[in-house]
Amino acid sequence: MKKVIPLLALALMVMACNNSKEKENTKQTEDQMDQTENPLLSESTLPYGAPDFSKIKDEHFKPAMLEGIEQQKKAVEAIANSEEEPTFENTVLALEKSGELLNRTSQVFYALAGANTNETLQTVEEEMAPKFAAQKDMIYLNDKLFKRFKTLHDKKESLNLDPESLKLLEEYYEDFEIAGANLSSEDKEKLKQYNETIATLTTKFGKTLLDANNAGAVTFTNKEDLAGVDEDFLKSKENKDGPGWKIPLQNTTQQPLLQSMQNRASREKLFKAAWHRADHGANDTRDLIKQLVEVRAQKAKLLGFNNYAEWSLQKTMAKTPENVNAFFGKLIPAATAKAQMEADEIQEMINSKGEDFTLEPWDWNYYAEMVRKKKYDLDEDQIKPYFELNNVLEKGVFYAAQKLYGITYKPRTDIPTYHEDVKVYELFEEDGEPLGLFYTDYFSRPSKSGGAWMDNFVTQSKLYNKKPVIYNVCNYPKPANGEPALLTYDEVETMFHEFGHALHGFFADQQYPSLSGTSVARDFVEFPSQFNENWALYPEILKNYALHYKTGEPIPQALIDKIKNSGTFNQGYSLTENLAASNLDMQWHTISSDKKIDDVNAFEKEALHNTKLDVVHAVPPRYRSTYFSHIFAGGYAAGYYSYSWTEMLHHDAFNWFETHGGLTRENGQRFRDMVLSKGNTMNLEEMYKDWRGSDPKIGPMLKARGLK
Repeated sequence: MKKVIPLLALALMVMACNNSKEKENTKQTEDQMDQTENPLLSESTLPYGAPDFSKIKDEHFKPAMLEGIEQQKKAVEAIANSEEEPTFENTVLALEKSGELLNRTSQVFYALAGANTNETLQTVEEEMAPKFAAQKDMIYLNDKLFKRFKTLHDKKESLNLDPESLKLLEEYYEDFEIAGANLSSEDKEKLKQYNETIATLTTKFGKTLLDANNAGAVTFTNKEDLAGVDEDFLKSKENKDGPGWKIPLQNTTQQPLLQSMQNRASREKLFKAAWHRADHGANDTRDLIKQLVEVRAQKAKLLGFNNYAEWSLQKTMAKTPENVNAFFGKLIPAATAKAQMEADEIQEMINSKGEDFTLEPWDWNYYAEMVRKKKYDLDEDQIKPYFELNNVLEKGVFYAAQKLYGITYKPRTDIPTYHEDVKVYELFEEDGEPLGLFYTDYFSRPSKSGGAWMDNFVTQSKLYNKKPVIYNVCNYPKPANGEPALLTYDEVETMFHEFGHALHGFFADQQYPSLSGTSVARDFVEFPSQFNENWALYPEILKNYALHYKTGEPIPQALIDKIKNSGTFNQGYSLTENLAASNLDMQWHTISSDKKIDDVNAFEKEALHNTKLDVVHAVPPRYRSTYFSHIFAGGYAAGYYSYSWTEMLHHDAFNWFETHGGLTRENGQRFRDMVLSKGNTMNLEEMYKDWRGSDPKIGPMLKARGLK
């Protein structure tokens, strides 16, 4: 995923905090320090302005961000109170430039808060979040400032602006209106309270869920309980605090280990630990959910909308909840029907083994793997030796980028990182021109949030003469010392996916950082990343990187054929679990402001039932509400549908490539020039149609999923 966080139009990161206010007796010296001692207060001297983690300390972040807030406040006040007639330069451009320090610092801070947090960073995150929410309101609920933007917007046709500058003006103006600039003074004060509360609750949710994931790790002390699990994996999970093996939880409902665990009781134990991780004790997130959806609904009503989804979807491709639900309607019947067929096959497999039980969610992956082996003679253990992490990255992901876009790379061991697992590469254009820096952080650890994402340390912009510095974060199991990191095919696709986001950022060619690269609607931002997954199995790419980690032999054609033939296997399950999560998101965010939710679990059950996404008992949602960090801690509230929406785009786009010669430099350059380099400088529907030659069609997606 692209890590989407609510942003100020100038890319100010707005996060959230817990309910506690900053203590009144916090000493001033904790918030301030000699500027000469804080490396964040000046631009880094490292290549590309990359953050100098050899100098940055946890205690530097808060005073730097506070200073950034003060600098921006002064700049905004000067713009708003100016007696000069508003112009693009003294109003729009001035606001765009007002948050440079704050943005630069917060980009680094939130990278660490997501990928390598600790108690100090969590405390800072909690303390700063309401300040960021207030900062956003200081800008977008400023009457004088909005008046200047409205003056310019009303006469925009006579300003003779270049297309990107006009787009920047329009984006800011829409952001003002969406944020509530037209509200009365009294209602603006209410809105500020709502925004602060939302900020408070979302960060509290994220912190609580991280604690729940860590606390939910399951310890097995009897090795027989882990029969079938890879020995190298077990070595890496030996319990440091006592006997046995400690199995950490992935952020999703299903856990990767369930595919290989032979002991049914162990599977049930691990599954239920994941299912119930955040609905008991100190890590219970249900009250946070109830409060969040309630205040979001109240905010939407104040802004003149029937529900939060209506308000949130304004600048997306889908536009309305009705359009999202209509899109669901085209997929749910086919997905659940396919999932039921898959469930029947799995039940037959269970019965054929002489077992006498009904298929449950914790059985699915284990017996589905048996079905796959039987139908396609394909065993995941046959595949993994060919997917060694470094080969996948350098000879697969980078190689595909070279073939399509001419991109080359070299490792940079001289750039400081925030963790020993992080590696840095410098990327170059085909002619040798530097493109930017790329950081990889692939292994899971307790200090890292679940999932996978991309974001920027430095955002491309011609305004500041900046090239991009981008990172990818994943949560692959870390192998024991000296052992290779062997990936499943899903993990291979994830690596291609996240680098697709990175390419979207690297190819940015914008004047203004607010419009640069991945600063697009949620239901478009996942399109370049999902599209890039297609090259993982492309013959020329696959044969280059799928090399046996011991022998160096390329993956046999027979095994490639098996992978391809099994491509539509389990797709009913996969799509149904995603649609279930997307539906939960939309149901939570179409609640009206006068509806109170008493029981989160009951609401979840009813939501799935009403949309017929519970018809296959053994297919749970990819995320339960209680650990759905995308929508309750990230920026995907009323937006998780975008993964399926952009899946439609990426299959339709790959269909174009297949009918136009496939993997060629010409095709890659055209895609870069017309899509990947455009950022948010034009209407996204028009951008896609200009490149594709037509509106996207859902047929290629259904075909790829084996649903037609």
